[in-house]
Amino acid sequence: MIARFSLAPGYDISRIVKGGWHLAGDHGSIDPERAIDDMAAFVEAGITSFDCADIYTGVEALIGRFRRARPALASRLQIHTKFVPDLAELATVDGRYVARIVDRSLERLGVERLDLVQFHWWDLAVEGYVETAWELDRLRREGKIAHLGVTNFDCARLAELVDAGIPVAAHQLQYSLLDDRPAHGMVDYCARKNIALLCYGTVAGGFLSDRWLGVPEPGGALANRSLVKYRLIIEDFGGWSLFQELLAALAAVAARHGVDSATVASRLILDRPGVGAAIVGATNRAHLDAHERLDRLELDASDCARIAAVTDQRRGPHGDVYALERDRNGPHGRIMKYALNAVSAR
Repeated sequence: MIARFSLAPGYDISRIVKGGWHLAGDHGSIDPERAIDDMAAFVEAGITSFDCADIYTGVEALIGRFRRARPALASRLQIHTKFVPDLAELATVDGRYVARIVDRSLERLGVERLDLVQFHWWDLAVEGYVETAWELDRLRREGKIAHLGVTNFDCARLAELVDAGIPVAAHQLQYSLLDDRPAHGMVDYCARKNIALLCYGTVAGGFLSDRWLGVPEPGGALANRSLVKYRLIIEDFGGWSLFQELLAALAAVAARHGVDSATVASRLILDRPGVGAAIVGATNRAHLDAHERLDRLELDASDCARIAAVTDQRRGPHGDVYALERDRNGPHGRIMKYALNAVSAR
């Protein structure tokens, strides 16, 4: 059975969380009935925590369909969604807007209370994120939300929310062997404030896997937005050559334990201080056996040292959590979609 983590008093989650972004359409067409069957397989395997978002087109509704179709399994489920107002709406977000989006998530998911709502604010130069967090907390006190979290805040703004009295239970952020930005301040801050880290990108959209070992640097268009996003992180990390050294080290450790490289990459992040869970991008159940091996894998000091010999050579990425992505004129920011709440409302 998959290990559990206590995210808050009386609320525990699976340490492997099934991500929902891959079901939103940017990674190929989705068969809803197959997706529901796959969700059932994850829950039966002990991966009972699902991550979604108001801006993941169709995903909240799909999980709602699963809950109605498989009520016995749905009773074991923890659903983590997000509150992500569109960039153009930030200056006018008010209590009515917050309530409308939360009510929409409740309706789509078919629940009376959201287990965890993770708050994101596209542009931290636009005021209003503290007031918006207060509105979310008001809905928590009214019983529509059980727990509050954030996603991709930097240290200074997360501290603003905490100092304003927002009970932040979790921070969802990107954390991997390629991207260690959380280790430069955020991990320590969250440890002091008892905020758990929920980590996405632990296998960098699939780049941290055996399939890319020995493969020449891609020169053309990549298959999906995940690969586009994490290809930029590889460049920041040190380029394709250093990335290949990392894959070779991962493969050696994986062979020693009889697993694949992606499993080792995620285990190393799960074992880091403050990490409550790893969010695995899963369109279907194809890698479910690997996820179960991830839960059982134990790495020793020699394994960690072998990987560190490569990651210690990194050149980046630099800065606070999500700082590169917030630069809308930079390569990371230019690939973001800032108006998905309006799209998902159609």
